Amino acid sequence: MNQTTGLTQKELFDFLLNVALVRPVFIWGAPGIGKSSIVQQFAERLGLACVSLLGSQLAPEDIIGVPQIVDGTSRFCPPAMIARKEPYCLFLDELNACSHEVQKSFYSLIHERRIGEYMLPEGSVVIGAGNRSQDSAIVKPMSSALLNRLVHVHLTVSHRDWLDWALDNNIHSHVIEYIQNRPDHLWSQPPKHEEPFSTPRSWHMLSDALYEYGENIPDKALSVVSYGCLSPHHATQFKAFVKQIKSRYTLNDIIKGDLKWPAAPEDRDILYFLVQSFRARLVKELPVNRESLSGSSRELAHTGKALLKELSQVNLEMAQMAVAKEEGNELPSWFMVDVVRDLPRLIERKEATR
Repeated sequence: MNQTTGLTQKELFDFLLNVALVRPVFIWGAPGIGKSSIVQQFAERLGLACVSLLGSQLAPEDIIGVPQIVDGTSRFCPPAMIARKEPYCLFLDELNACSHEVQKSFYSLIHERRIGEYMLPEGSVVIGAGNRSQDSAIVKPMSSALLNRLVHVHLTVSHRDWLDWALDNNIHSHVIEYIQNRPDHLWSQPPKHEEPFSTPRSWHMLSDALYEYGENIPDKALSVVSYGCLSPHHATQFKAFVKQIKSRYTLNDIIKGDLKWPAAPEDRDILYFLVQSFRARLVKELPVNRESLSGSSRELAHTGKALLKELSQVNLEMAQMAVAKEEGNELPSWFMVDVVRDLPRLIERKEATR
């Protein structure tokens, strides 16, 4: 399924309130970004029970039921969890992971809200969801007949929406503060090989583990749960972030001049995290064009160059990393021109090592 315009979590919730009440909707999205939880919140908002069926674990009889003889004729009796008397929200999760035989059993349910002689109660809602083929998930081609019975929408990750949710749902403060600093680490593309990767769901799992260990979590345990939930790079950064909190180093204090870059060899991981966060701050807050500089961004640019100079004296490699080219995460070209002019040592050494 080709993605056109995606919706954030809040936008999808509003979309469901307007569309799902009149037509069945299918939500496309990567694993762990909140498809199921949004549907559950939607059902709660309407005061409906949410009945979830997992497409990858269904057989046709789980939908249409099994035949029984009633008054000399056979009739199919849908399972009790579907054949309800009160209106409800039927959530068909991983719908595109089920076999074509199971997909066919959904045709009349989705299009006519009917299974054999059973009709969904008036006011019931049908919503499907599934992963995409590029997510390395279990998916099967969805038949054109089933595709055409659904309104399709794509869910995208929004760190702002997730942070709003996290603040209301008691997510661990270390997780919230980290995503506030590195919103680009909330989600990562699923890897082609078998290893954990970062999603809103995996950050939630990490939060639960941190709460269970408490404030004095041993370093080894922090390492195990971080690498067990997150992408390896994000896990490394998160560990350094927690260590930075315990050591009282903060990027804001360094930018304000209240602290210097950590220079001790045992603090190299903290320095790495701070430098990555420093670069992310420059990319986020410096405008693309010099003409758009405001008072605050002009001050950040000036301070940034001074901090790069100080960083090069502490660790030249880290300073080079802070200004290195990263596709899709580039520092403004005018800022790089200033760096080349004022701090040629960073660029010259980098060019010499190529």
